[in-house]
Amino acid sequence: MAEDPYRRVGGIREPDPTLGKHARSEPEPTRPATPRAADPQHQPRIRRQRVVLAEPSRTPSSLRARVELEQQTSWGELLIKDLITVQLRSAVLLAALVLLPLCALPAAFFLAPGFADLRFVGLPVPWLLLGVAPFPLLFGVGVWYNRLAERHERDFVDMIEN
Repeated sequence: MAEDPYRRVGGIREPDPTLGKHARSEPEPTRPATPRAADPQHQPRIRRQRVVLAEPSRTPSSLRARVELEQQTSWGELLIKDLITVQLRSAVLLAALVLLPLCALPAAFFLAPGFADLRFVGLPVPWLLLGVAPFPLLFGVGVWYNRLAERHERDFVDMIEN
């Protein structure tokens, strides 16, 4: 029986340390000291190389959608319009989310004058709410919109490619 190519440690076989690495299974042929180019038995082995002449095939619907977009046909325009509509809807909803509280603050100060006289750590609350609070809100909504827009674009590309 052939000897096991793996070492046994405590009755458990250890895997080959080159497993998963691109190690060559055959050592490179060494050149002989004397040239034997005419001898056919000692010709160096030529490694086969895979040549890919084309991209992986795409589904017909994927190709059709790409052609429609490139040629700017009515169906391609409809696809682009849908993407723009989704992006615009996201932008308007998030803008409303920002504008609603920012526009409500001056109205609250006008309708409740006692609220305008409040102080927090010695600073007037209206100054803090109108001068400091909007910046983290705007930054957070900007990041949220960016992620939404990228997700919509990924969905659009996935729809086109599939």
